Amino acid sequence: MYDPLVNSHPNNQPFSPSYWATTQALGAATAPLSGRQHTDVAIIGGGYTGLLTAYYLASEFNIDCHVLEANQVGFGASARNAGFVLKGSGRLGYAAMTKRWDLATTKGIYNEFTQAVARVDGLIKQHNIACEPQEAGYLKVAHNAKALVTLQNAAKYIQQHLADDQDSGAEFINSGDFRAQYLDHHQAYGALRLKDGFGLNPLKLLLGYKDMLHAQGVTISEQSCVLEWIEEGAKHRLMTSNGELIANKVVMAGNAYTPKRFNQRIDDKFLPILSNVIVTEPLTAQELAQAGLHTHQVTMDTRILKYYYRLLPDNRLLFGGRGAVWGKDAANPVYGERLKMALNKCFPSLSSKAIAYNWTGWIAAAMDDMPHVYSKGGVGYSLGYCGAGVSFSSQAAYRLAQSIAGETLPNLPLYQQPLPTFPFTQARRLGQWGYYHYGWLKDRFG
Repeated sequence: MYDPLVNSHPNNQPFSPSYWATTQALGAATAPLSGRQHTDVAIIGGGYTGLLTAYYLASEFNIDCHVLEANQVGFGASARNAGFVLKGSGRLGYAAMTKRWDLATTKGIYNEFTQAVARVDGLIKQHNIACEPQEAGYLKVAHNAKALVTLQNAAKYIQQHLADDQDSGAEFINSGDFRAQYLDHHQAYGALRLKDGFGLNPLKLLLGYKDMLHAQGVTISEQSCVLEWIEEGAKHRLMTSNGELIANKVVMAGNAYTPKRFNQRIDDKFLPILSNVIVTEPLTAQELAQAGLHTHQVTMDTRILKYYYRLLPDNRLLFGGRGAVWGKDAANPVYGERLKMALNKCFPSLSSKAIAYNWTGWIAAAMDDMPHVYSKGGVGYSLGYCGAGVSFSSQAAYRLAQSIAGETLPNLPLYQQPLPTFPFTQARRLGQWGYYHYGWLKDRFG
């Protein structure tokens, strides 16, 4: 499997054997870049961020742009994720944001996250993207008594300081009501519910975005991995195996699939993390009733090493969590087996249910636990979604397009600060390995 900290480029890679790949054909690839071509803005990466940045540049600002995708649209994280449209990104809670910055900054970030969910919903409706959006609601489950108190405080904080109306706020659900009305989760101590998240088919959403670009006349060159990037004055020369794209400005939109040595602006400034997802065989009506699965709302727990899950439209249960530390170990079946063990503990009645799909994909974390959408000197990037890119990529793309077009972005750390460098970069994976062991102990005994 491609490993961003090992392989020099993500080209010529196989597609993920995900559940999503069985629901939607990728279709024919567009032609690769050939010869020498010119554009105002070159966008590297054909996932959510890259496609939507190109869409907004073309539709809002009438700026010529060209998307380069290393493989085919549908290869990377945008087609491998769990399809959770969540309010939030990174690992920082809102009270922690206020402590780090101030309440006004926190409210600004909360509003950006709220707009991100609404933006995805709006794009789906405006362009009639058939991506199977499910009922609204994001459930965050307390996995122990201490986490329960934290969630109660978080719900109060959002209601008192951040939510402008009931539709964008949070509510606390006690254990009894949660198990009776939502999920009969045997490890749930209660839950916080945000009202404006939802699940969808991420591959169908991505291909809907691709259709939006075709309608705008934007060129997407697939099988066009950038092998060399030469900066000559105010021009950027992007070399692929078959061509060269000369651009005035460049946007890096590969997120976790960006190789470790690509451009000095982002090198050593993110940690690729493997996420692992399993999907069961379809559940019968009796199995749904026995497991107490009463909702299709997206769900995540409060562990350091989080589990996330949702009931899919065909009544399969999707269940995800952390995978291997190193890419070479990604296909080891032990990681899928561990997820199945965790699923069994949450829903014991499903212990004998077979797993039909098991796949992995990379997400990216920043050193300061926040995504960074940054543009300077004609080069921009968005990196560090930490698993919440389905929603925030839409807002990040809009802000990137604004910045490339010369508009001023909100005065928030999301947009005004470049990515910090990871200390001891050569030991990132060892640090991750140690953190996983700490998280396992903390989740089990803390």
